Amino acid sequence: MNRTSRRITALMGGLMLGACAGLGTIDVQVSSFSQWPAGRAPGGYVFERLPSQQAQLQQQEELEAAAGPALAEAGLTRAAEPARADVRVQLGAVSTEQAVAYWDDPAWGWGLSYGWPHHHSAYWGFGAAWRYGPSYRYSTEVAVMIRDNATGQPLYETRARADATGRTTSELLAALYEAALKDFPQPAVNPRRVTVTLPR
Repeated sequence: MNRTSRRITALMGGLMLGACAGLGTIDVQVSSFSQWPAGRAPGGYVFERLPSQQAQLQQQEELEAAAGPALAEAGLTRAAEPARADVRVQLGAVSTEQAVAYWDDPAWGWGLSYGWPHHHSAYWGFGAAWRYGPSYRYSTEVAVMIRDNATGQPLYETRARADATGRTTSELLAALYEAALKDFPQPAVNPRRVTVTLPR
C-alpha cells in the first residue's frame, strides 16, 4: 500500500537530491497568473511572513535564501526598509514523499546503487550495494505570491513543481524558484514545462 506524507520544506536540510531530468538540469511544471500593471518596474520587495512562518524563523530564512537569486534575476531588489518596499513577497513550499509498492516498482524493489547511501538500503563492499525494500518518489512544489505593498492587491502568483527520487534540498528549491519566476511579470501558457540548471 502506498504511504504518502506531506511536510513543509523546513525538513529539507542537508539531504541529497536523487535524480534530475538530465545531467545538471531538471524539468519543472510551472503555472503563473499575472495582474502586473503594464509599464510598472519590478522595484524593491520585502518578505511577508505568516504567523506559522514566523514561528519557524530559521527554516523560513532558508526558504527566503533559496528564492533570493531568482527574485534578483527577475529584477526585484531587497528593500533596506520594509516601509519603502514596492511589493511584498510571500513564499511557500511543500514536499511529498510516496512509498512505491513492489508491484509498482519496475525493479521490484531491488537494484544496484552507487554513491551516497539511500534510505532503506543495505551495503556490502565499498562504493556499491544492492538495495532492497520499497523505493520512494518525491515531489516538491514552491509558490510565490507578490502583492502591492501599499494596497495588498495581488499582482503576480506562480507555482512550480518537480518530481525526483531524492528528498528536497536547498539547491532544488533554488531551481524551482528560478523556474517559477522565469517569465515574471508576463503572463504565460499554463501549465508549461521549464527546464532549469541545478546549482553545482
